[in-house]
Amino acid sequence: MNQPSPLDTPAADAVPPRFRPVPWTALETPQDVELWIDEHNQSLQEHIGPQETGYGVCFTLAAGGNIYMQTSGDAVMLDVDADAQWVAPLIMAATGAAAPAGQLWVLPEEKLIQLIVGLSSLVATTTLVSGHKFGSRNRKMAA
Repeated sequence: MNQPSPLDTPAADAVPPRFRPVPWTALETPQDVELWIDEHNQSLQEHIGPQETGYGVCFTLAAGGNIYMQTSGDAVMLDVDADAQWVAPLIMAATGAAAPAGQLWVLPEEKLIQLIVGLSSLVATTTLVSGHKFGSRNRKMAA
């Protein structure tokens, strides 16, 4: 009997991604952003285990590129991939921060709302992420 080749295996056998992209609805006011933050935090608590690190959200930009964001009590970390570097001037304008030497931005936590309002009209989808390398500052969920 012939054994099936791994190339003959249907794509349906592939493991689906853990988190799927969610279409973005532009947030126009600080109150809209605060509601989104609350919903996002609840999703993280429901879907991310206490042992996991590198958790956050990936913003896929409509014009290209991804921004991975992780927040803590004192900072907002952005990992802006090479295809999204075009958005650096907007991040600087929205937050008053200087551009970093690399792709990892560390912003004060109080700049989160301005950042999200500034990026909002550029975002196509968001996806929860886990295991992303945010430099050496990976954090575990508080128990």
